[in-house]
Amino acid sequence: MFDRLRKRKSDTSSRDESSNENSPNGRDGSNVEKGDESGGQPQPVGFWDPNLDHVRKKAFQKWAITTTFLMAFILSVLSLYWGIFFHLNGPESKINKLVVYIVDFDGQAPYDNTGHAPIVGPAIVQLAEQTVNSGMAHLGYGSMTPSHFNNDPLQVRQAVYNWDAWAAIIVNPNATTMLYSAIATGNASYDPMGACQLVYQDARDDTNWYDFLLPEISTFQTQATSMVGKMWAGMVLQNASDPTVLANMRAAPQAISPAIGFSEFNLRPFYPYTSIPAVSIGLIYLIIISFFSFSFYLPIHMQYLNPKGHPPLKFWQLILWRYCATISAYLFLSLAYSFVSMAFQVNFTHTNPITSETQTTDVAYGNPIAYGHGTFLVYWMLNFWGMIALGLACENMAMVVGQPWMGLWLIFWVITNVSTSFYDIEIEPAFYRWGYAWPLHQVVEGSRQILFNLHSRIGLDFGILIAWGAVNSALFPLTCMFQRWKTKKGVTEYFVGH
Repeated sequence: MFDRLRKRKSDTSSRDESSNENSPNGRDGSNVEKGDESGGQPQPVGFWDPNLDHVRKKAFQKWAITTTFLMAFILSVLSLYWGIFFHLNGPESKINKLVVYIVDFDGQAPYDNTGHAPIVGPAIVQLAEQTVNSGMAHLGYGSMTPSHFNNDPLQVRQAVYNWDAWAAIIVNPNATTMLYSAIATGNASYDPMGACQLVYQDARDDTNWYDFLLPEISTFQTQATSMVGKMWAGMVLQNASDPTVLANMRAAPQAISPAIGFSEFNLRPFYPYTSIPAVSIGLIYLIIISFFSFSFYLPIHMQYLNPKGHPPLKFWQLILWRYCATISAYLFLSLAYSFVSMAFQVNFTHTNPITSETQTTDVAYGNPIAYGHGTFLVYWMLNFWGMIALGLACENMAMVVGQPWMGLWLIFWVITNVSTSFYDIEIEPAFYRWGYAWPLHQVVEGSRQILFNLHSRIGLDFGILIAWGAVNSALFPLTCMFQRWKTKKGVTEYFVGH
């Protein structure tokens, strides 16, 4: 019996020793990896543990590739935004594309029977020519004859309203004669502001007007006033010894200084200021809402394919459902977006008392609506078709590229649309002319026309947006099929360096 016990003990010891000798961590078990008590999983190790060498190498490689790719993306796509201002500095500045008419009616037929040689008009035309030939950055000053406008200053206003020019400086008929008359008669009621006019409409593009046009035009007006004032004062002072002239100068000192001024006529003021989001930054959110609606509605659509207590829907009918549901969602989302402008008192209902395009608006009545009581409906439809053009493109790209590329697509889509919508393409490099066909350009232009009753190109704006919707609608079934193919192949995500 003892022999049997001794033999059993000996066998047990042999098995334990054999087990220790065959252990991958040595006989003493000091390097044995301690498993998790519940499942025997390896315990976490330090970042520089030798067992993670291959993981670190792969992670560093993927990090470097991803960072390099994102740097290249930033340099290329953000350059599209910075590049729009590239040709605005120096002697080759493209702000000369912003046309400003100089129209001299002073002493011109049929207003040339005054007996006085004109001074004001020729001086301002000469200043414009000097500015253009100065070699410095300048606006597109162009001298136009009165006959081009049938000798009617109101037709100059009509030309500005029709977007033939961004602004016009008009030297009024008999501007010089009124100066002579003021000194000759001591006319104390002489108003220097009656000599010239500045006609513009800042609602056409308030950014262009305040950033580029107004500073240059203000400088031009100051120079013109100074130039004419010096010439006229020198002529009057030649007769300063005459007591009558001195008395008349005392009665009408404004006829000496400043002598002339500029009455300003803003055909379409940018008002109310709550319109700013509706024609600029607020429209970025129209893109973002269109973009993120895909993620919100996709789980709803996918219910038809997950056979949980029901058979799956036929694929072509799923495509039809998705398309109809998406367009219907855009209809209501664009309505909510349009209501925001109405809620903050942008005018959609009260007609501004304007009798013609050549008269200025009364700011007290707010912005002049373009389509009477139907203005809000037109505005809503513009946003609706804008959302279709912007949103269906996002839907298609989401199904084609998937994650994480959709984030990069959104950046690209926002930057290219903003670059060609919030800033005038005329003063951008020629490369950006494709922006005339981009969706947001039409929404911005159409919104300004609807809200401020500007010169209308609403048919073209709607036409381009509908064309975008038609092309993306035709691509929609194809991108749905491509997404199904990716799902079947297990290709749901693509990563840089994968």
